[in-house]
Parts: sequence; structure tokens; C-alpha cells
Amino acid sequence: MTPDFFETAAAALPDLCREPPPDCGMILGSGWSKALAVDTPLLRLPYSEIPGLGASTVVGHAGEFLLFDRHGLRIAAFMGRRHWYEGAGWGPVVMPVELLRRLGTRNLLITNAAGSITPSFTPGDLMIIRDHINTVGISPLIGPVMPGWGPRFPDQSQIYSPALIDLLRKAAHDTGATLGEGVYAFTSGPVYETPAEIRAYAGMGADAVGMSTVPEATVANAAGLRTAGLSCITNMAAGISGPNLSHEGVIEQTRKTLPLMAALLDAFLMHLAQ
Repeated sequence: MTPDFFETAAAALPDLCREPPPDCGMILGSGWSKALAVDTPLLRLPYSEIPGLGASTVVGHAGEFLLFDRHGLRIAAFMGRRHWYEGAGWGPVVMPVELLRRLGTRNLLITNAAGSITPSFTPGDLMIIRDHINTVGISPLIGPVMPGWGPRFPDQSQIYSPALIDLLRKAAHDTGATLGEGVYAFTSGPVYETPAEIRAYAGMGADAVGMSTVPEATVANAAGLRTAGLSCITNMAAGISGPNLSHEGVIEQTRKTLPLMAALLDAFLMHLAQ
């Protein structure tokens, strides 16, 4: 990754994306894109038309950038994400964060689908990410310090914004959603975890596990964006549930949870606008 890598991508976004700067950015994970209430879009741009980002290769990720207004806010939403396991490096994974930073966005909501490690969460539940564990041991901040990404050694004692978490709680109250809070463990994928790994993550204090979100949140925190994370629990992790975990099952569960996800996202934006 170099500044030129991101500069070329930013140049592909029209001035409409900057004037005014988006009030909130979103990176929507597996199954979440269909949960977003959109009036008439101001801009719809496939990822394949953003240099360096590239088309999504994973089912359940729409692979397009959307700009729209909702509740008086300008929203910039990345409908689907790129993953480390796709093999294209960190650039496409964290590009949405850097593009949002360059557009002047200060708030970011990141969503994902995750497996539950604890009986406290079951399929269909939604979980606020209170903190995370990077089990991979590598970071997108490795390499030269990027302009705008803060100091060489950014503090991570509070990656997820208490103010945005409070807005999610208010949104849950308005919609009647049961919204828990927990620690999210990031693995590289694309394989699901073994039962032994899940026991290890549980011992580390993780409540849910997945293959995304932490790289984006790490860069967003370093770059000074207020960030919140939200997981849709789609399955019980290996060794807790039965065998044969599958991505098809993940997508099916997000489809079932879609009304709740949609109501919560819209209520969150309404509170952000207040």
C-alpha cells in the first residue's frame, strides 16, 4: 500500500461524494447490504470501477459503493467488503476506511456475520462489538506509516466509540431488539475454526468469531474515525453446534434476521441525526 494506491481510488469518486462530506460511513458484511433502507441513491458505483478495490468475490457481498441521504444525513455505504483471505493484500480490505477518511467522514459503522462462542448468543441475535481480539497476529498497519493514519504505535484501548455504542443501544430500545455486547475474535479464514481453536478463543474472552472487521476497525481507529461494530450471529461455532458449518447457512440466517437488522440500522441513523 502507498498513498498513490489510495489516491488513484479516491480520484474515481465524483465530487458529489465530498460536497458535503458524508456524515456516516458504513462497511456492510455478509447479508447486511439488503438491510439498508435507501431512498433514491445519489450515486451507485460498482467496486470494479474503483481502482485497487476490485469486485467482491464472496457470496452475500453486493460489491458496490452507495451514496444516499437518510434522516437528513449524507451516508456513504460500502455494500460488502474485501477480505484478507481473498489474497489481494491489505489494500482492498482497508480501502473503504481510507476513502471515507479522505471524504471527510468522521463516523463509521462496520457490520459482519459471526459465529457464537458463548451460549449467551444464539443464531439470529445481534451483538455490539465492545472490543476485539486479533488472533491472526498481523496488522494492516505493518509497513511505512501512511499519511493520515496517526502515529507509528496507535493506542487501541478504546477502538469502539462509546458514543456510537450508546446510539446503537437507543436504536435497539426503539425497535424492541435484544442487543447484547461482546468481544469479537478475528481469524484469517477462509476455513472455519476447529473446536480446539474455539475453546482457546473462549478462554481468551471472545464471545463471537469471524473473518473480518478488525482490520478495518484498526485502521479507522488509527485514522481518528469514531467507529462502532455490529455482528449478526448466524451460527454456533465449531464444537458447540453440529458439524457442517457453511457460508450458505450464514447467508440463510442473515436473510431470516433481515427485518431486525434493517430496523436497527435505520434507527441508528435516525439517532445519529439528532
